[in-house]
Amino acid sequence: MARIGVISISDGRDYVHDGIAEFIRTNEDRLVAELTSAGHEVVRGSAPVSTNTLAVSVAREVASAGVDLTVLHYAVWAFPHFTMLVQGATPGALLLLSNIDPVQPGMVGMLAAGGALDQIGRTHTRLWGDPADPDLIAKIGVQACAASAVSSLRGSTFGRFGGRPMGMNTAVANTDQWQRIFGIDVEEIDQWEIVRRAELADAAEVSKARVWLEETTAGVHYDGDKLTPELLERQIRSYLAVRELIDEWNIDFSGIKGQPELTQYFATMDITEAFLNDPYDWNGPKPTHVCATEADMDGALTMQLFKQISKTPVLFADVRHYHADRDIWDLCNSGQHATWFAARSDDPAENLSRVHLYPEVFFFPAGGASVHHLAAPGQMTFGRLTRNDGNYRMQLMLGDFETYDDATNDELMSQSTREWPHAFARLDARAEDFLSRFGANHIHAVPGDHRATVRAACDLLGVTVDEFGR
Repeated sequence: MARIGVISISDGRDYVHDGIAEFIRTNEDRLVAELTSAGHEVVRGSAPVSTNTLAVSVAREVASAGVDLTVLHYAVWAFPHFTMLVQGATPGALLLLSNIDPVQPGMVGMLAAGGALDQIGRTHTRLWGDPADPDLIAKIGVQACAASAVSSLRGSTFGRFGGRPMGMNTAVANTDQWQRIFGIDVEEIDQWEIVRRAELADAAEVSKARVWLEETTAGVHYDGDKLTPELLERQIRSYLAVRELIDEWNIDFSGIKGQPELTQYFATMDITEAFLNDPYDWNGPKPTHVCATEADMDGALTMQLFKQISKTPVLFADVRHYHADRDIWDLCNSGQHATWFAARSDDPAENLSRVHLYPEVFFFPAGGASVHHLAAPGQMTFGRLTRNDGNYRMQLMLGDFETYDDATNDELMSQSTREWPHAFARLDARAEDFLSRFGANHIHAVPGDHRATVRAACDLLGVTVDEFGR
C-alpha cells in the first residue's frame, strides 16, 4: 500500500469558508477513513486551504511527509489559484477528487482547478464520487500504487556488470535518458569483480549453500563434467560476490552480461540471477533484488517497475517459441527465472521441490547448473519497456501461464532446451501482431492483472502505453 496525502481546497471568502468548513472536514474524515481502511497510510493537511499562505504551508507540510500521491479534495467550490499554489509546493503525483453532492459544487471546483493545471502542463488525474464507493477507493489506490512505484525509481541506482552482450542493442539504454525520464543512475562494474571476489567467498557459507541445494531441490544432477560440486560452488561464490557488490555500491537493481566471457571461461550466472530474484536463499527470507541476465537494462527497468507494483518476483524470459497448434508461447531463458515461479508459494520448500539443477548445455562451455523448472499456472500481466525511434513505450498485455500433464509438459519443453526453466504462456495477443510489433526478444511477467496500475505509472512517466489484444 501507499502513503497518500489529502489536502482539502476551500473557498477564499472568509464568510463562505466559515460556513462550509465543517462540511469540508466531515467529507474529508469519510475519505480518510476509507483510505485507511483500504490499508493506505494517510497524511492529512492540517487545515482546509482557504488562503494563499495556507495553500503553500499546508502543501509543504504534506510533501515533507514523503507522500507518494497527493489527493486534492474538492467538497465545495474552491478558488482555483489555491490549487496552483499547492501544486507548486507539491513535487509528486497529483489526483483531483470531487464529491457528487448537488448542493455544494465541488465538481465545479475540480474542473476549474484541473483546467488551470492543464494550461501549465501539470500532469494530474481526476476522479469523482462518494468515498463510501469501494470502486472509487480502489481507483485512488491504483493511482497511489503507481505513484509509489514511479517515485521508488527516482534516486535509485542500476548496477551494470559488463557491457553489451553478443551485439544485443535492445539490452543497452541511454544513461542520460534514464536519468531524465526515470531519475535512475547507472553504476558500471566490470565482470572481473565477480570472478575476483568469488575466490574470496567464505568457504563455510559456500558449502552450506551447496548442501542446502542438494537437499531441498528436486535434484542436483551432477555429471562429472558440466556440473560438478566444484562448479556449483563456483556459482554460489559468484552469488555471494554479487551480493557483496550490491551492498558495497548501494545498488537497487542490476544486470549481468554473462555471455560470452563468463559462460565460456568461468561459469554461468544462473544460480546468481535466480536467487537474487527470489525472496529467499539458504539463509532464509530476504528482499528480492531484480537482476536481469545479459545485462538487459530496459529488461531490468521493466522488472523493477513491475516489482514495485506487484510486490512479487518478476519473470525474465526469452520469447523462445510459439506452438501454433496450441496458441501458446514457450518463455525460456537459461536459468534466469526465479525459483519462486515454480509454485509461487510462500514456502521455499514447495517451490524448490519442483526445481532441478541440470548440467549446462553446449552454449555454455564453462558449465555450471541450469535452474530448471516449469512456471505454475495462473493469470499474468506481461510487458516490456521498449524504444521506438528513441522514445520509450510500455508494450503491455494480459495472459495466463498454463501447465499440462507430465508427458505433454516434457514433450513441449524438449522441443527447445529442456534443461532451462520454462513458462507456457497464452497471451491476449494474436501471434502475427505480437511478432510484428514487439520490440525485444525478452519479456517480463508478474502474477495478476496489474494493467491499470502500469498504465497509471506510464502516464506519470510520460511513457506511451502500447497494448496488445485480440
